[in-house]
Amino acid sequence: MSITTTTHLNFTGQARAALEFYQSVFGGSLTIASYGDFGMPADAPGAQNVVFGQVESEGGFRVMAYDIPGQVGGAPDAARASAADTVVGGGTRRENGMTLTDQPFFVSVRGETLAEVERYWSALSVGASIVEPLAASAWSPGFGMLTDSFGVTWILDVAAAYPAE
Repeated sequence: MSITTTTHLNFTGQARAALEFYQSVFGGSLTIASYGDFGMPADAPGAQNVVFGQVESEGGFRVMAYDIPGQVGGAPDAARASAADTVVGGGTRRENGMTLTDQPFFVSVRGETLAEVERYWSALSVGASIVEPLAASAWSPGFGMLTDSFGVTWILDVAAAYPAE
């Protein structure tokens, strides 16, 4: 028996834009179904919002998202100081060597090589707030943390090679 765990992000009207952005970063196929696709009248508020969305790549990346019914946030804007109001959660920052957050989770992406992780970092960091720059750390050849323009905090790192026991 095997199971698959998939991060499911909850947005307030930005799920479609977020999923399209994540597809541009990680590649793969995009699936989006709106509330209207499931029977909500097309002219009803929120009918075009996402009831089910997913990006899935052959390389193993998968994320799901939807728009919380009845909740509407502003359009994503890289110039905003904080995009935390577009996703359920809040802010993340580094202070005195510690990561402080009010978010219940981070999305972690681990690659096999620094070059691979750098490609994802470069694309994902557009409009993002950098929490911890991508750099070598005590546990990885590359580790970084950012909060993207949709308010989602990501950890990107390179899988460390551990000696065989």
